[in-house]
Amino acid sequence: MPKSVGSFLKTAARGRIVKEENLYQKESITPEDVLGLQGPTQKYLCKVTDNSYGIDFLSFKLRDADRDVVLFEIAKPANYVYEPPSDDDSGRFVQYQFTPDFFKLKNIGATVTFRVGDKPVPNFRMIERHFFQNRLLKDFDFDFGFCIPNSTNTCEHIYTLPDLTQAEIAEMIAKPLETKSDSFYFVDGRLVMHNRAEYSYSD
Repeated sequence: MPKSVGSFLKTAARGRIVKEENLYQKESITPEDVLGLQGPTQKYLCKVTDNSYGIDFLSFKLRDADRDVVLFEIAKPANYVYEPPSDDDSGRFVQYQFTPDFFKLKNIGATVTFRVGDKPVPNFRMIERHFFQNRLLKDFDFDFGFCIPNSTNTCEHIYTLPDLTQAEIAEMIAKPLETKSDSFYFVDGRLVMHNRAEYSYSD
């Protein structure tokens, strides 16, 4: 598909309104579905076991891309052994604690290392949506492309932070954990992983 056509379709999808409850019984959730949501999700939109490709995140790092300063970093231990997914949702949610200085940042680099199982992973794509209450702050849409079986992959995506007024920043600081995000991961246009996060920016 030509890049211009793909960009047009992504833009068109953002104009569609989707209710979360209408997705609960849907057999396959698409990027167009999640781009139409009008707020952060209340529930996970897929099962942990939908990750049949053995996609396993090994490390994650956030840095100030302009000053190359690490803001947050986490990694699984070197002796970690992968286990097939179960029904445990605990690994799909995280709370981030930042200071108000976070709002001085312009560009953030997010580096992720992940490995895949013994099946090829075609058209691996992540859509991340950030909301304050039910107000969309910004969408991020990244294509990982094709991942070969049994490979370990590292990539960095650069996030340009949204422009916020001082009033908006003050409200987000005053209301911790009301800033939320959903990270949706798709393989060939089908949702296979869904992670959720909450953010606090208080001292």
